[in-house]
Amino acid sequence: MKILHTSDWHIGRMLYGRKRYEEFAAFLDWMVDTTIQEQVDVLLIAGDIFDTSTPSNRAQALYYHFLQRVAASCCRHVVVIGGNHDSPTFLNAPQALLRALDVHVMGAMTERCEDEVLVLSNALGVAELIVCAVPYLRDRDIRLVEVGESIEDKERKLIDGIRNHYAEVVALAEQRREALGVSLPIVAMGHLFTAGGQTAEGEGLRELYVGSLAHVTAGIFPAAIDYLALGHLHVPQKVGGSELMRYSGSPLPMGFGEAKQAKSVCMVEFADASHEAKVRLVGVPIFQKLERLQGSWDEIAARILELSAVESGTWLEVIYEGEEVMGDLQARLNTAIVGSKLEILRVKNKRIIDRVLNQIDDDETLDDLDVNDVFARCLALHEVSEEQRPELLRAYQEALVSLYDDDLRAE
Repeated sequence: MKILHTSDWHIGRMLYGRKRYEEFAAFLDWMVDTTIQEQVDVLLIAGDIFDTSTPSNRAQALYYHFLQRVAASCCRHVVVIGGNHDSPTFLNAPQALLRALDVHVMGAMTERCEDEVLVLSNALGVAELIVCAVPYLRDRDIRLVEVGESIEDKERKLIDGIRNHYAEVVALAEQRREALGVSLPIVAMGHLFTAGGQTAEGEGLRELYVGSLAHVTAGIFPAAIDYLALGHLHVPQKVGGSELMRYSGSPLPMGFGEAKQAKSVCMVEFADASHEAKVRLVGVPIFQKLERLQGSWDEIAARILELSAVESGTWLEVIYEGEEVMGDLQARLNTAIVGSKLEILRVKNKRIIDRVLNQIDDDETLDDLDVNDVFARCLALHEVSEEQRPELLRAYQEALVSLYDDDLRAE
């Protein structure tokens, strides 16, 4: 039996204002092709299917079209669990309809742990795998709040709650296996943060729990689990050094901090009745190149020239660190990419930022300044005349109001 483990798609996520639907569509096409080429029997998606709890119509269309295509392929079952970015209500809404396609959705923890124990059968109706589909466990699901409890008490209760939930669900899976009288492997899923987990800069992880995130250790997972398929961390990695406890990682780089990561999905194979899983990583192609250019102007310009020469369509993040204070950096960059396929999504002028920060007194921090204070210091830094400042300040405040209104509409 072949199982494909993936997670953290974040369909609908934008990168500095750029929509990425073409990337997501290309990845999902690749997933369908890989499923067929590898003759995958079961697909596990371990949370964060969408980037927000209110995915756009286009994001939804990509998701449902993918499920329809996979259900019509050699893949007999798809198991989807909710992540902390997902809306449990949204994921669960078509639950009954999707079950007819052998797509099993567990958006959130229910009152019955039995609901999370899935016995998957082959085309002849013979049971072949038990999946413990444990979704992202919310604070309120696993911990009782008490007056006067400390942060340490909260964290201990959270970890105990996660441990107890997995123990109960896996025990039920063992009972189901015994009742069936068939030696079946048990695979568990989850969406959480394990202690020592590796993260990437800018991957936008939301804190899952209060305190120190209730990082759980590999020891909380019952020994009866033959493979643990986790989501939440974007870097592909093992848990506690175990080959059989893994994060598949995000298939697309969620930001420029992940641009150099080798992205992959996990192919898990049970070859015989021993329940011994063999795991290999299947590399995910790069559908849109990202690159961070960092350094002096000469270094940045040279790299842009190299990329332009090979007609690269790379999306760029530029971090200028040269000694010269360059107030016209954006204009220079725009000129440098004229006629190329390159796109600059973000520019960070560290020299300007450093000079603004250097104006802060020893007894001040950036938190002590509001947005208008920072803008005023930028005007002073660039020696903008007093006559020009009122008009620029009005334009700046209009921009802030517009951004604020956009945030409210998004909520």
